[in-house]
Amino acid sequence: MTEIAPQNTRPDAVVFDIGNVLIRWQPEDLYDQWIGPARRREMFDTVDLHGMNDRVDRGEGFRQIIYDTANAYPQFRDAIRLWHDRWLDMADPAIDLSVRTLRALRSRGVPVFALSNFGRETFALALDKFDFLSEFDRRYISGHMGVIKPNPRIYEMVEADCGVAPHGLLFVDDRADNIHAAAARGWQTHHFSGPNGWADHLTALGLIDKADL
Repeated sequence: MTEIAPQNTRPDAVVFDIGNVLIRWQPEDLYDQWIGPARRREMFDTVDLHGMNDRVDRGEGFRQIIYDTANAYPQFRDAIRLWHDRWLDMADPAIDLSVRTLRALRSRGVPVFALSNFGRETFALALDKFDFLSEFDRRYISGHMGVIKPNPRIYEMVEADCGVAPHGLLFVDDRADNIHAAAARGWQTHHFSGPNGWADHLTALGLIDKADL
């Protein structure tokens, strides 16, 4: 049985999810603007767009997956193609306080890793736009790994590569299923509901000070 990590002990490294922790990711909100709420609801009810995106996050070709899906649903073709053509608009803006926590940890010598469901091409786009994505000590991007959270395999791969014991990893993610999968392997976890609570958690652990922010 995996030992459950104590949640109030000082970790050896902090592992960040990216979407909705460091960068806002809410495609539905932009589609409401682009095509209207009613049309957006109809499209998302008809087409498994998040499943489509999971395929990109597993490393399949970004444009091909989006355009093939668009061609399969001609009534929504132009709108679905926006997932590719205006992807950078959907991955925006940066969550400033979370970025400051990342930099505060680095300034104090705490190793920081990224573990994110992200396609190969989409991560390259984001890396060009957001300079802080180049500041991690290690990056674990699902598109390069061929597996997505919450598959236990991706957490195992992180452990094997970084050499930090599971109980020494503190993982922050906005999705409960990803958090539960990490906790099941013995990682410390924080379920992200906003940057202030995350900053408070890091402060309580003594990893940063509010003055750092």
